[in-house]
Amino acid sequence: MKKHIVVLTGAGMSAESGVKTFRDHDGLWEGHDVMKVASPEGFRQNPELVLDFYNQRRRQLKDVKPNEAHKDIAYLEQDFKVTVITQNVDDLHERAGSTDVLHLHGELRKIRSTGNYNDIKVWTEDINLGDLCEKGYQLRPHIVWFGEDVPEIETAVKICYAADILVIIGTSMQVYPAASLMDYVQPDTPIFYIDPKPASVNTTSVTVISKSATEGVKDLIELLK
Repeated sequence: MKKHIVVLTGAGMSAESGVKTFRDHDGLWEGHDVMKVASPEGFRQNPELVLDFYNQRRRQLKDVKPNEAHKDIAYLEQDFKVTVITQNVDDLHERAGSTDVLHLHGELRKIRSTGNYNDIKVWTEDINLGDLCEKGYQLRPHIVWFGEDVPEIETAVKICYAADILVIIGTSMQVYPAASLMDYVQPDTPIFYIDPKPASVNTTSVTVISKSATEGVKDLIELLK
């Protein structure tokens, strides 16, 4: 039976593909107060601004491609069972060939009805004010905003609990509840943490690889051999 590798990825995973990491050093997202473009309150106050913000992100996905780190993670499926749990809302893991991907914070290329959480559809173009679901509710990005529940977190916890190896790539480990997932692996589970500026982690079972995603995943593959 193949060992089960669980890979938890954050913004640093896609940065080398040209996907902007949203939050700048000043705490703004592309010049916007985060609560104005990524919260239910912001959507109620100015839905056009929020829709435009995510429309720009969705358009950007048409111009970017998976990087070598995405491809190398998919390559691991030749020798391991690999589950990717990503905080990213792009589809670069899937486009690189990963077959088991759980999106914690939603997906840019999906929409849902504001009147029914489970009414979710694939959507690759802009969402405009006045675009409605079949029951007449405004459509919105299928994104988990600040202040909203993370529906997939319980599934992610179960996946981590069953992991033989945990790999963390390109995340500051500051965004909860995702940052707590490493606490749910078994005590003797090896953990690899790849990030050019890794956060401090309070466990001795972590092997830190202080490199970018593309360089660090290649090191990881050598270590796993």
